[in-house]
Amino acid sequence: MMLSRTFFWAGLTLLAACGGPSKQEKQEAAAKLPAQTVTTPAADVVNLPAPYATKSVTKRVDILPWPAGKTPTAPAGFSVTEYAGQLESPRWIYVAPNGDVLVAEASTIPMTMTKKVAAELKLDKSRSLRSRSANRITLFQDANKDGKPDIRTTFLANLSQPFGMLILGNNFYVANTDGMLRFPYQPGATTITASGQRILNLPKGGYNNHWTRNLLPNTDGSKIYITVGSGSNVQEHGAENEVRRANILQINPDGTDEKVYASGLRNPVGLAWAPGTTTLWTAVNERDELGDELVPDYLTSVREGGFYGWPYAYYGPNEDPRRKNERPDLVKKTIVPDVPLGAHTASLGLAFYDKTAFPTKYHGGAFITQHGSWNRTAFSGYKVVFVPFANGKPSGPSEDFLTGFLVGGDSKDAYGRPVGIATLPDGSLLVADDAADKIWRVSANR
Repeated sequence: MMLSRTFFWAGLTLLAACGGPSKQEKQEAAAKLPAQTVTTPAADVVNLPAPYATKSVTKRVDILPWPAGKTPTAPAGFSVTEYAGQLESPRWIYVAPNGDVLVAEASTIPMTMTKKVAAELKLDKSRSLRSRSANRITLFQDANKDGKPDIRTTFLANLSQPFGMLILGNNFYVANTDGMLRFPYQPGATTITASGQRILNLPKGGYNNHWTRNLLPNTDGSKIYITVGSGSNVQEHGAENEVRRANILQINPDGTDEKVYASGLRNPVGLAWAPGTTTLWTAVNERDELGDELVPDYLTSVREGGFYGWPYAYYGPNEDPRRKNERPDLVKKTIVPDVPLGAHTASLGLAFYDKTAFPTKYHGGAFITQHGSWNRTAFSGYKVVFVPFANGKPSGPSEDFLTGFLVGGDSKDAYGRPVGIATLPDGSLLVADDAADKIWRVSANR
């Protein structure tokens, strides 16, 4: 097989010397490559079809309002209620040490859009892409601990597509799409009016939705980790466009001593420490336009200095045909992710369950939000999944936990799209639905 593949790509090289194959010819040629199987660190087998085994398609949902009384569906033994509504694209959730809930309201802003493109994307029906961003953080306090907020205030405004939030001591950090700000903070404060200090510049925006910048401290607060997604699908705009992107960065709390902690992560968003361990985990949104089943999004542990493939390889040392022969050294060193989460699911949010209110099977496991596909014949994602853990490692495949965001059947409609996720001190789970402008609360029945 290796010999035939060598002659196959040599033929493409010869074609290139004679003017080069077209994009369609490249896709047809790549589709003749064999399917692959990958064994994950947990000894699970992932079957990967050949690139372009199916056509790359665009299929987007239209967003409808949630019908009165209808909520997402959780397993038996759980209740789902609306925690907050009338938000403007609630994208991310952060629970402060004192239990206050902070919600970053921000949207993808199309850089250029003609009326024709807007019509094609049905922006009059779907709020998956907005023409503006709220650019604020809203605070909720549940003073009487009944699972419903009693206080709602604008905590911080006039930001630039805010996402990740963090409180360390008397400092509040927020990651805008273009940089990280630090503000003075006092526990219990319901608003911040002081000016923030920009402690770090970040590459602005990115391909499609890759404007989000998440934050996470280490256990003693001496380091902060920052996720930065790629600026393209598969580096089609050049390597210079990807400087400091597709990485997890590490800095000191004052913004100094930046280094790349891990690389080759196309769009890492969710970031968390597995309970009881010193192992960092991330949820990664993988690349598009290779077919319905490529490439699986994934949940993976993160090794310091590790390389996870983007843009040269995917799900281990499987070379992307669009970057063929460019960096065989990096292809060879690509780390196989731990848990596949399905292709084009847009797996973004990550929260480990470190409480005890849910049944024992959920203790220590990972909840992952899947914002939902646009590049697949049949919709995938649009739900929250759960990955069980034992002794700090995955102990089984992902399973559905919160569903019902899609209308279902042959419909192209959806009621919502889950993205941010966090656990409350009482053990319930909050899920941000940025299409429906709501926060859902999932609690275990007692």
